[in-house]
Amino acid sequence: MSGLIGKKVGMTSIFGANGKQIPCTVLEAGPCVVTQVRSKDKDGYEAVQLAFGERKEKHSNKAMMGHFKKANTTPKRKVAEFKGFEATKNLGDVLTVADVFTEGEFVDIISKSKGKGFQGVIKRHNFSGVGGQTHGQHDRLRAPGSLGNSSTGARVIPGKRMPGRTGGNRVKSLNLEIVKILAEKNLILVKGSVAGSIGTLVTIEK
Repeated sequence: MSGLIGKKVGMTSIFGANGKQIPCTVLEAGPCVVTQVRSKDKDGYEAVQLAFGERKEKHSNKAMMGHFKKANTTPKRKVAEFKGFEATKNLGDVLTVADVFTEGEFVDIISKSKGKGFQGVIKRHNFSGVGGQTHGQHDRLRAPGSLGNSSTGARVIPGKRMPGRTGGNRVKSLNLEIVKILAEKNLILVKGSVAGSIGTLVTIEK
């Protein structure tokens, strides 16, 4: 499937033709540079590698610097491969929003959710905790309770819901409608929310 790389700018809302308010996520999509063209003969499959976002040279290793130099572009923050572009793409081509998307289309968006650090079971897994505050249970209100089995098993089973690091996961939001495109600013407005904080890099597929 074709698409672009971009970043989350923020959220807003617009009014539709029927007068209803539509909550939207604003995404900056592109411009993306074609940094590699995969072919069936050489790589075994056909795809186009795109790159997005400026990065300082000191933060890029020599291998990636040479890779971007072949495409005659500056170091980029993120690269990703896409399949299914209708027109043939060449090394160094620049793709913008208007080249890929149109209003009314439905897209899938891959992003990284907000990291929340080390959390307990109530925040992480929606445990309810101890119901009442009687019988002296003043220090057990948010505790997970018993973890393991008795003599049979005699251990904690892998996959047990326990405290741990929460968030920072790869999230794919499916079938979000593009309600508006601001081509001159490389912005698209999609209906609904997209995981991640402002500035999170996203991959938009259609």
